[in-house]
Amino acid sequence: MANSLDATTFVVTREEFHTILGTDFQRPVLIETNAHEGPVYVKDEHALYFTTAPEPGPKNIAIMRLQLSGDAFPFAAQAPETVRQPSNMANGMTLDRDGRLVICEQGTKETCAQISRMDLKARKIETVVDQWRGLRFNSPNDVVVKSDGTVWFTDPNYGEIQGFKNAPEVGAFVYRHDPATDETAVVADSFNKPNGLAFSPDETMLYITDTGANQAPDTYFVGLPHHVRSFDVVDGRHLRNERLFAVVSPGVPDGIKLDAQGHVFTSSGTGVQVFTRQGDLMGEIIAPGVANFSFGGPNNDVLFILGDTNIWQAKLQVAGD
Repeated sequence: MANSLDATTFVVTREEFHTILGTDFQRPVLIETNAHEGPVYVKDEHALYFTTAPEPGPKNIAIMRLQLSGDAFPFAAQAPETVRQPSNMANGMTLDRDGRLVICEQGTKETCAQISRMDLKARKIETVVDQWRGLRFNSPNDVVVKSDGTVWFTDPNYGEIQGFKNAPEVGAFVYRHDPATDETAVVADSFNKPNGLAFSPDETMLYITDTGANQAPDTYFVGLPHHVRSFDVVDGRHLRNERLFAVVSPGVPDGIKLDAQGHVFTSSGTGVQVFTRQGDLMGEIIAPGVANFSFGGPNNDVLFILGDTNIWQAKLQVAGD
């Protein structure tokens, strides 16, 4: 029945949501720990990397690694390992085509924001891009790497709002960086707070979230954006035909991912909402306080959901893209 509810784990808006959840859906806590952003599952290590929420006092964020154990769901977790701290205020992360960790470094008043990458074995950091036409980035938030190796990332001004960055030198843009040519281009400039981004499975569309309704911690302006917009990707490098995909409520859509069938998953104020390819809400996995999440596990069919003080694991009937 539409709008049926399991008050602890999920809400069903459309019956087809059961094809996502399966008949025996579970969403146990994997571990209680500080886990806020940038979740990336590394299959070769059976490990989850993520960034922490800032601790009280001076702004400080760590990149963490969580070793998982067990071949079948639900997994167990060992004690988290600190990979890098301080991390230049790391936020969103992804893997590139060579298995390196690509990191959004928001920077500080003393250090530049940049997109960097880390070899997971040597754990050596190198800069991918740290400026656009000689101007410093704001606070790079989320990043994806296209199949051609280009790096696409969002750059809202949350660092300025939260007090650890100076006034912006550029707008709240979305960028495409080509490591092969070292060319960096603005591909979208119509966002208040561009945040999460994800390509469709065939890379013909790009989805970008706008969290403008959240202007500062613990604020919510209902008249400002809390939606997902989609674009056609033309010639693999330009965004065209911008349109509204879905409005998210309650809260704002921070993280965004797609499964292999093209369903769109976004965070909200109460969990992870799932939409059809046409933008219709199918249902929601309840996970209060979620900011971001990632597909993972040996079959890429487990959703790791970060809730600031814990990480949930949810087994699905679909695999991530």
